[in-house]
Amino acid sequence: MTRRIVLADDAYILREGVRLVLEQEGYDVVATANDHDSLLTTVEEHRPDVVVTDIRMPPTGTDEGIRAARHIRATYPDIGVVVLSQYVEPEYALRLLENGSEGMAYLLKERVGDAGALSDAVERVAAGESKIDPRVVDALVSGRLNRTESKVDRLTPREREVLEELAGGSSNKAIAADLHLSARAVEKHINSIFTKLDLLPEQATNRRVRAVLLYLSETGSGGGH
Repeated sequence: MTRRIVLADDAYILREGVRLVLEQEGYDVVATANDHDSLLTTVEEHRPDVVVTDIRMPPTGTDEGIRAARHIRATYPDIGVVVLSQYVEPEYALRLLENGSEGMAYLLKERVGDAGALSDAVERVAAGESKIDPRVVDALVSGRLNRTESKVDRLTPREREVLEELAGGSSNKAIAADLHLSARAVEKHINSIFTKLDLLPEQATNRRVRAVLLYLSETGSGGGH
């Protein structure tokens, strides 16, 4: 079945360019929007499989795409969201993912010309997975790359296995099943991982997301994210 997509971008030429790429990949762009409010109205009306939205749209031209994405995911958990950004803005990626990364993607607009990259992001969020542009990961952790010690190297082999599962988008329950551990053991390993990676409790960011980003940056793993 062809996936139905709602596309949002206030720049007509860019919007039509993304629409062309999506349609050439076989997707059905059922509607478009050009600002935050019309996007939410359009999603409510059409209930697409995936929303592809620019990060900056009217009325303020700042973070409308992020706010819309979080609202859509909270209201319609079955709808995946791909947020497109013209610039490498790692703090925006963290804001997008801070309440959970499932069904979310953050992709640079320069990737749109690569139909495969956009299609991969659409398919991943439709399946409830996540994707983060590799350049955004690099920017987010660039301050850590010159360290002589890798924080990931602090982890035990079992903790690395748990972190690898996290990077793959697995829930605690799935990790327990895959690694033949109890739910309590998984929780203990994850808490230990947070401590060893210096990820202290913070209200502003999701420690699972930060742990995965750090793992991807230090290991070079794609992880599907």
